[in-house]
Amino acid sequence: MRVSRADRSRLAEWWFTVDHTLLAAILSLVVAGLVLSLAASPAVAEKKGYATYYFVVRHFLFAATGVGVMLVVSLLDRVSVRRFALVLFAVSIVALVLVAVIGVEVNGARRWLRVAGHSLQPSEFVKPAFAVLMAWLFAQAQTRPDMPALAIAVFAGVGLASLLVVQPDVGQTLLVAAVWGALFFLSGQPIVAAAGLAGVGLLGLGAAYNIFPHVAQRIDRFLTPGANENTQVARAMQSFQEGGFLGRGPGEGTIKNVLPDAHTDFIFAVVAEEYGVIACLALLALFAFIVLRALAAASRESDAATRLAIQALALLFGLQALINMAVNVGLLPAKGMTLPFISIGGSSTIAISITLGLILALTRRRPDPVRLKKPRFAPRVDFSEQHSTR
Repeated sequence: MRVSRADRSRLAEWWFTVDHTLLAAILSLVVAGLVLSLAASPAVAEKKGYATYYFVVRHFLFAATGVGVMLVVSLLDRVSVRRFALVLFAVSIVALVLVAVIGVEVNGARRWLRVAGHSLQPSEFVKPAFAVLMAWLFAQAQTRPDMPALAIAVFAGVGLASLLVVQPDVGQTLLVAAVWGALFFLSGQPIVAAAGLAGVGLLGLGAAYNIFPHVAQRIDRFLTPGANENTQVARAMQSFQEGGFLGRGPGEGTIKNVLPDAHTDFIFAVVAEEYGVIACLALLALFAFIVLRALAAASRESDAATRLAIQALALLFGLQALINMAVNVGLLPAKGMTLPFISIGGSSTIAISITLGLILALTRRRPDPVRLKKPRFAPRVDFSEQHSTR
């Protein structure tokens, strides 16, 4: 199907303004996730008593739904993006409050709601909405001194962090706090205040270590390498050694048989063992390209709110991927965070799709307002009339 430039429909406008390179990179990541899900999912499904391709089919359905959601969100204009983020944020906050009251508890954490027989994790959906709204508030703080935008941003950040800590979900709290802190710095706030916030973040991490036993346990294991050779992180690191540069081959890995979270948090380790370090580096490069492409588009954006929103969404996407991969190679303690589009997870996949859809919407090309004010054609000169007067 060919789309003509004479077509003035919303679909045609989207096609000629969307970043095709960024879109192709995102779709490549989706396809890679579908292929790589075949490496880890069947063994985990059989171990849990499901059909062999149970998780593969689920991943395909969620990925297809996610791509549809991403394309629909990317159709939004910039004003509609903020309205959508506001509605999504309000609904997610209500859902987070419900989680604290009636949420499903798994392994000591209450993070999920049961909706129509399916598990829903509201903390995944609140992140992209939070990023867009905080970007708008920080932009308003620059241009509207009469508006308490900075105070609202602080209140919203503390409120969301409190709801996440109650679950408890320290990993998501750190991710949201990192994006908020990055926006605080990028929006031109005083360096001294940014340093103070970093200190508050370290104090919060120390408090989490003393309050939550599972956080202390993970940090202690991370700081004493070799003492716990049977942990998931230790086994994940071993997979990189056994896979080498080219891997053992598809389906030949063994680490997925002993890793409970091989299809979610530690799928990167399965990729390393079966496809090798080179495949892991290619995957890392694809994530980096998407993030850098979005940041490059943000650097050309004159509107502060849009620029900060693109930066926040790109950091949200990139940091989540980086944290997951860093945990798999032993650079960070276990966080329970999925690898976007690669790990299997319904809420995570749809939320990441919304994040990338918002990036595609905000990076779409817009006409230059200066050029729009100029006449499209020069005044017409009638040369025949000039000739007749001579």
